Amino acid sequence: MKSVKEFYEKSKKTNNRAEGYTFVETLSVLAISAVLAAGTSFSASKAIAHARRISAKNQISQYYAGLQTYFLDCGRFPTTEQGLSALWEKPIFHPVPENWKGPYIESEISKDPWGGDYKYLSSETSSLPSEVPENLPFVLISYAADGLEGGDGNNEDIVSWK
Repeated sequence: MKSVKEFYEKSKKTNNRAEGYTFVETLSVLAISAVLAAGTSFSASKAIAHARRISAKNQISQYYAGLQTYFLDCGRFPTTEQGLSALWEKPIFHPVPENWKGPYIESEISKDPWGGDYKYLSSETSSLPSEVPENLPFVLISYAADGLEGGDGNNEDIVSWK
C-alpha cells in the first residue's frame, strides 16, 4: 500500500496545469452575456414605446368621455381657448357655461406619456386638420414621441377620431 506522502508527490508531478477558466472561455461567456443583454434592452424599449401609445389612447378616451358629459350639462363643447381645462374647472372665458357641474374627469389634465400637451381643437372656434372626418365637434391629438405633427412609428400622432 502506498503512503499518503507518495500519493501526494505523484499527484503534484502529473497535475502541472493550473485550474480555472481560460481567457477564451471567459471572453465567450462575456460575448454571450452582451448579446443577451442587447436583445433584452431592445425588447424592453419596444414594450415601453407600445405602453406609451396605449396610455395616450386611454387618456384621450377619458377626455373624450369627459367632453361628452360636459356637452350634456352645458349644451356645447368647450371652445379651443377654454381647452381641456374646462373639464377640471369652470371656464372663465366667454362663453361661460351656466350649468357646469364638473369636474368631468378624475384629476387635472396631465401631459401625454412623452411629456407634451394634448391638443384640443373645437370645430366652432378652430379649423380642424384636413384629415379629420367631417362633422366632428372637436378633436384631441397627442403628437407622440417627436412632439411634431405627423410622423411614422413611435412618432405617429395619436388622435381621437381613429
